[in-house]
Amino acid sequence: MRRRLVAVLQQLGASACDEAEDGAEGLKRFSESEYDLVLTDLNMPLVDGLKLIHHIRGGDRRADVPILVVTTEAGETERSRAMALGASAYLLKPIQPSRVSSAVKELLGLP
Repeated sequence: MRRRLVAVLQQLGASACDEAEDGAEGLKRFSESEYDLVLTDLNMPLVDGLKLIHHIRGGDRRADVPILVVTTEAGETERSRAMALGASAYLLKPIQPSRVSSAVKELLGLP
């Protein structure tokens, strides 16, 4: 799944994409580097996507970076919680490259 998402980002011109094995690694990478966009699942080991969103939005460092949730969690409760914590957009798996591309373009203000 991560490879498919990276492929979509590269088609949009992304020069570098980092991947994390879990939410804890994602949070560590976010604290160490600059990112234009964060893609996350809600279901991850160690630090789930909701906690990741909470930590990013609650921090001083790049708290305004767009966060795109890509998940299998189709319930309105999960979507509402993610959006209330500060997710910028919410897409359901299985991913459709065109929908991911459209969401990323919108979040980054790309034509």
